[in-house]
Amino acid sequence: MKQNLKSKKKRTLSQRQWLTRQINDPYVEAAKRQGYRSRAAFKLEQLDDKFHFLKKGGRVADLGAAPGGWTQVAVARVKAGEPGGGLVAGLDILPMDPVPNAEILLGDFLADGAEDRLKEALHGPCDVVLSDMAAPTTGHAPTDHLRIMHLAETALEFALGVLAPGGAFVAKLFQGGAEKILLDRMKTNFATVRHAKPQASRQDSKETYVVAMGFRGETKKA
Repeated sequence: MKQNLKSKKKRTLSQRQWLTRQINDPYVEAAKRQGYRSRAAFKLEQLDDKFHFLKKGGRVADLGAAPGGWTQVAVARVKAGEPGGGLVAGLDILPMDPVPNAEILLGDFLADGAEDRLKEALHGPCDVVLSDMAAPTTGHAPTDHLRIMHLAETALEFALGVLAPGGAFVAKLFQGGAEKILLDRMKTNFATVRHAKPQASRQDSKETYVVAMGFRGETKKA
């Protein structure tokens, strides 16, 4: 049954719509039950269930990790903290609470030294680079699309510099027609490049995810 807000005072229309959507979102309730910090954790679970890029013993870099939902899933899937398990390092410009068995770094991954900090935390190259980053929206669709594409392009540049051969790159995109250059570069550097929209992604959202697997180990400028 759809629930409505008991009080609508002192809230804008957009705030009321967001709160109503949260109240009626089954993934929000499921995240609370399972101890996930955000409903986004289910998106990564569903992507990995389909493509199997998170493997026991893998080293994972989580860009834009806050509040930590994707980090939690990565820790569980690579068995971080267990014998023979992997390593997970999350980086975000926003402070976040520690995630057990993950290394959480505070800082901007665009800044000098971010790549070295992550490599040090993971004790070497990554097997998977994750990016669920999204820029603050402006309400102007073309501008918002360009912002998310810039983040995805920068995340890809980062991935090309830290991934081990055979590694994977997973990033959020917004549909909008400016993806060709990014996708062409990914196809040059990875064996397979696939699009997917997890069931946990809201159907009215333009977000989609790209999953690139089988990193060829070529140079950044390839």
